[in-house]
Amino acid sequence: MNRPVSGPEYAEQRTSPARDLHPASFAMVMATGIVAVAAQLRGFTALAQSLHVLNIGFYVVLWALTLRRIIAFRRELVADLCDHGRAFGYLTTVAATCVLGNQFIVVVERPQVACGLWALGIGLWALATYSVLTILTVKQVKPTLAEGINGGWLVAVVAAQSVATLGTLVAPFFAVARDAAMFFALIMWLGGGMLYIWIIALIFYRYTFFPLEAGQLAPPYWINMGAMAISTLAGTLLVQNTAGSPLVASLQPFILGLTLLFWATATWWIPLLVALGAWRHLVRRVPLGYDVVYWSAVFPLGMYSVCTHRLARVANQPFLDPIPQGFLWIALAAWIVTLVGLLRRQFAWFRQRLQ
Repeated sequence: MNRPVSGPEYAEQRTSPARDLHPASFAMVMATGIVAVAAQLRGFTALAQSLHVLNIGFYVVLWALTLRRIIAFRRELVADLCDHGRAFGYLTTVAATCVLGNQFIVVVERPQVACGLWALGIGLWALATYSVLTILTVKQVKPTLAEGINGGWLVAVVAAQSVATLGTLVAPFFAVARDAAMFFALIMWLGGGMLYIWIIALIFYRYTFFPLEAGQLAPPYWINMGAMAISTLAGTLLVQNTAGSPLVASLQPFILGLTLLFWATATWWIPLLVALGAWRHLVRRVPLGYDVVYWSAVFPLGMYSVCTHRLARVANQPFLDPIPQGFLWIALAAWIVTLVGLLRRQFAWFRQRLQ
């Protein structure tokens, strides 16, 4: 029988950041990391390196809180794993790890660290993906489609494509195993693309055939675009790194064509998401206030900048070049606004604790 919790210990549990940690909290690392990569690709090295250092701190703190939650708040953790609306948030650990690995290649050129993060990312991907899908499949009480699915499900696609992206970047450092690493990155890219088709069909059906309240149109729906943006990035890197992999080299035209399809899909989503956001906040008057899921909207903006930068070079389409520059500033502005919201929330929390 569990010992009743009371007094100061009870108060600590009620206000513990670990207890209330959202499964998608690692989206902050994803967002910060991709803005750092975008800044580096556009030549803003000092900004990129500053964000890189900051992001390492975010990553360490979030893992500390996660481990604390695993040890002390397993009931809350399991409840999130069984929740159709929140469970896929755990896959942000995969994407965050691999985006951080991208930083160690693009921003500071530390491939050994990137290789280690890729190995960790693969392990986290296998554990999180199959655990979440198994739990949601075998549970007996399930929500309706309208209640259970949201854009956050597409983090499963982002996680797979983040593994493919980092795998392609680190493959040249594997020498003898380079061909195997490229093959693995290729199948992760293709599998992630197929997973997008499955999930986005359900999301689009939910959009158009069920009533959608303004409060339900949360920022994770921007992952509709972000999942295609990171798929584009992975495709461009596969096209660029065909040396040492005869299979990938033979598929280069197919990969480039599919990459253009992914970029076109990501681009198609942007006006619709902007229109829906305007309807949510300007027409239905949903107030803007900090929520951890807003990081899930920052990440796609930064990723669109990075993937378009890469695509313009791989496809030799220089007229696309102003797009990544513009989206870098949009993503950076969104990142700053979201960080300010987080800091204000934390300041209010500390002030409440001191009272």
